[in-house]
Amino acid sequence: MSQEGYEKLVAELQRLESIERPAASAAIAEARDKGDLSENSEYEAAKEAQARLEDKINRLKITISEAKIVDVSRLNAKAVQILSKVDMTNLTNGAKMSYTIVSENEADLRAGKISIKTPIAQGLLNKKVGDEVEIKIPRGSIKLRIDNISYE
Repeated sequence: MSQEGYEKLVAELQRLESIERPAASAAIAEARDKGDLSENSEYEAAKEAQARLEDKINRLKITISEAKIVDVSRLNAKAVQILSKVDMTNLTNGAKMSYTIVSENEADLRAGKISIKTPIAQGLLNKKVGDEVEIKIPRGSIKLRIDNISYE
C-alpha cells in the first residue's frame, strides 16, 4: 500500500478510538439510565452499534499491522504493478481511461484508484506500454491498449 493510504488508515483508527468509541459508550450509558434493560430496545441498539464499532476497530488494527508500504521510488515503470498509474485506450470504442492500481483499502473509483484484485488490474499486471490485452469482466470482455505507465 502507499504511504498515503497507510496514513489514512491510521488516522481513521485514531478517530474511531478517540471519538466514536467514547460516543458509543455514552449512548449505552444514556440508554441504561432509562430503566429496565430487558425491554430497552435503545440499550440493545446501542450495544449492537458498539459491537460493530469494536469489530471495525479490530479489523482496521489487523489491516494496519499487516500493511506493507511500497516505496514508489524503487518501482520500475516498464511494467504494470501495484501503485502504477496506467493510461490506456479501450480498443472497442476508442475511449481513453486512466487508473492507478492500489491495495483494496485504498480503492476509490471516483479518484481513479482501482483495487489490485479487480479483473482489470489483474489483467494489466506485468504488461508493458503498447501491449494490448483482452480482459474478462462481469459484463463480458474488454480490449485495452496500454499507452503509458507512471507513478505519482
